[in-house]
Amino acid sequence: MKSPPLDAESRARLEARVPPLHLRRRLGIEADHEAQIFGQGRTFFHIENWYSIHGLIRGLLRLALLHGRGRRNLRRIRLHENRLSLPTLPPAFEGFRILHLSDLHLDMAADLVDVLIERVRGLEHDLCVVTGDLRARTFGRSDPALEAMRRLRPWLADEVLAVLGNHDSIRMVPALEDMGVQVLLNEHRIIRRADAAIYLAGIDDPHYYRVDNMERALAGIPAGALSILLAHSPEVYRHAAAVGVDVLFCGHTHGGQICLPGRVPVLCNARVPRSLCSGAWRHGNLQGYTSVGSGACVVDVRLNCPPEVTLHHLCRSDSPPQ
Repeated sequence: MKSPPLDAESRARLEARVPPLHLRRRLGIEADHEAQIFGQGRTFFHIENWYSIHGLIRGLLRLALLHGRGRRNLRRIRLHENRLSLPTLPPAFEGFRILHLSDLHLDMAADLVDVLIERVRGLEHDLCVVTGDLRARTFGRSDPALEAMRRLRPWLADEVLAVLGNHDSIRMVPALEDMGVQVLLNEHRIIRRADAAIYLAGIDDPHYYRVDNMERALAGIPAGALSILLAHSPEVYRHAAAVGVDVLFCGHTHGGQICLPGRVPVLCNARVPRSLCSGAWRHGNLQGYTSVGSGACVVDVRLNCPPEVTLHHLCRSDSPPQ
């Protein structure tokens, strides 16, 4: 089923936010996205668009007696806590907690949003960030994913910032913002506490659509201020480090989703070193975290790679988290 046309009001809202070329490029690629298996974006092969292979993978998992276990694993979302030591963190933000969600793929199965709500229910945090991929398919209607997000939204912090992933449509932005999810389209927001501030920037999908513009997202952030960049994929890590970003939160890889024992990914769907495919990492002065995500794509299973939500604790260097 193809995506519905963009209504006039939504188009006007998006045109006020992004340059005309950005909007035309994303909408144009979305229009023929369904047929794309090879040749678009930084990764040559896109298994999520090869729909005939999905059934084959399920069949092989059933033959190996792993399909049922994998489906149960997907519904056991873990909480991972990550401490970030940041010398430039303003004292007012000591112990600031950021809930990081990624790769939710909320419409992959009807019960996934209920599982996620149970995981985040009562989880204290000051800000929530979502690093892309709310829906399961890379094309078609977004209504089921948006409805699931409406159900999840009351359990998240007052402020939620998000970026689009390669499964998301830019058509989703007005509906997300109407429910209180601020989507950063190569933009940044100032987070204030007392008389101090940190800066959260977000870029549009750098993996498939390649409409990321880090320069535009970071423009106006004062030198020396703490900057956190949201991106769907870790593939921008070199550029983020080069321009002096302090922290990069991302996802996309699913940590492999189906891994060998020892969490060795069969496939890391991003052109980065394997050390950047999941969890906390460093590149020069850049601290990064690649979420393995709370959902699944292609097939609704997880093997040797548990789904997660992540709670980041911001701390000044050598100080214990509060």
